[in-house]
This record gives sequence, C-alpha cells and structure tokens, in this order.
Amino acid sequence: RRYKRENHEGGVSAPFIVHWPKGIAAKGALRHQVAHLIDLMPTFVEVSGAEYPQTFKGHGVQPMEGQSLMPSFASADLKSRTLFWEHEGNRAVRDGNWKLVGNRGGPWELYQIAEDRTELVNLAGKQPVRLEGLKSKWETWAKRVRVLTPAQFEAARRAHRKELKKKGAAPSSPE
Repeated sequence: RRYKRENHEGGVSAPFIVHWPKGIAAKGALRHQVAHLIDLMPTFVEVSGAEYPQTFKGHGVQPMEGQSLMPSFASADLKSRTLFWEHEGNRAVRDGNWKLVGNRGGPWELYQIAEDRTELVNLAGKQPVRLEGLKSKWETWAKRVRVLTPAQFEAARRAHRKELKKKGAAPSSPE
C-alpha cells in the first residue's frame, strides 16, 4: 500500500540482501527482523573496526541512530527499539508490532503490523491511548532531530526552486 515517498509498508518495507561469505555462516538464510537504513552505519563501523567520531574539524558529529546488524548476521535477534520515519512531511513510528503512520497534513493511522501487514485496518479510533503514546514518541524524536513541519518543508522547497530559477536551472518537478 502506498509509495516510496510515504511511510506505509508499501513504501518502506523492502528486502535487504547481504552477501558476505567470510562473515555470515548461514548461507541463503532468511531473517524476518525489522531493520532500517540507519543501521548500515553502525554495521559498517563494527565490521571495519572503525571508531565513529564525536567531532570533525572542531564541530560535533551527530551520534548514530541505528544499531549494528551483526547480531542478525549470526542469527541472533536484534535489540528491540522504536523506529521513526519522516519524508516530505509523511511520518511514521514503529514500536514492536504497532505502527503509527500519517501522510503530510493527514490524520494519524494506527496499525498492528503482525496481524495487518498491508495496513488495511486502521485501529486509531479503537486504540486512542496507544495512538497518543506513539504520537508523543514521534513528536519527541522529531523535535530532537529537527524535522521540518510541512509548512517549513514547503517554504524550503519554494526557496530552493526560486534559487534554481535564479541560477537558470529548471526545478526537477512542477510546483
């Protein structure tokens, strides 16, 4: 359901294929754990033995948000955590099997993913306490990572397109 720019499962759920003969003992095995793009950096840091910097050229570096996928490669479960998304005002939070999702400017929708992977049964009206709890978590996260409100996003997009026109470059999509 939905598309890549939205945060419903049809846009955010995708397989991740890893080929690493020397690092993964189980060949051709499937994992059904929830992971996120933010997990790649911690995985690369762990695999490489690198140390993630706290500063760069005198400026603080934002801490990593994800967790290493190495336990999953060894067939262990990943640590349970709450995941957050935002893209062009479309937003979502997943906590265990519960997912709160909303399109830009639209109402929040609540789904129990284990029972409704295609997000067809909106439980927002039947679970108002859970909805408010997940919404509060999302808002706390959004403030911490400085997510733009839909109005701020639109203003930034208009300013960017105006700047492109001044430089003689055409915007990539119509207003």
